[in-house]
Amino acid sequence: MTTKICSHMAAILCFLVGSVAFGQNGNTIAIISIQEAMLRTQEGQKLGKELEEKYGPTQRRLQNQSREIQNLRDQLSRGENTMSDSARRTLTREIQSKERSMQRNMEDARQEFNEMQQKATDQMMQKMMAAIDKHARENGFSVVLDISSQQSPVLYATNEINITNDVIVIYDQDNPVATGSLLSE
Repeated sequence: MTTKICSHMAAILCFLVGSVAFGQNGNTIAIISIQEAMLRTQEGQKLGKELEEKYGPTQRRLQNQSREIQNLRDQLSRGENTMSDSARRTLTREIQSKERSMQRNMEDARQEFNEMQQKATDQMMQKMMAAIDKHARENGFSVVLDISSQQSPVLYATNEINITNDVIVIYDQDNPVATGSLLSE
């Protein structure tokens, strides 16, 4: 709690010192929503579509497995009083086996997806930082704060210092989207 308060106080202090040291115009400090910027770039949109195309079938397969398991559970529930003990045990084992298999499949798919997404995000972040640096230098910003996270120390900022849209334009200009896949295996 005190760490959070200290970080908020430090951010406010930096803002106040920046305003005094660099003038009253407030243009030396800018804010950006990096997450939004990355999603809204042409490359980010293409990556999102490619990830959906690549992992959409896996997600649908897992949903089908889940429905199959639910149907077996319903069958077990409906037949609990009329099934023989042997049939009930067999169905219970089948449900458990399918649940374990689905759990492994979900973990594998989640890990593969997260690795692919992290790799793509890391590559985009390098380019995003170059675009932010370019825009900040060209426009005389001495500090650029990311407001993407709810943990952001920025409590208030006017839209006039939000450079998200400007950085997206620079990013797209400096990084035209290739015609091939952006996802590397």
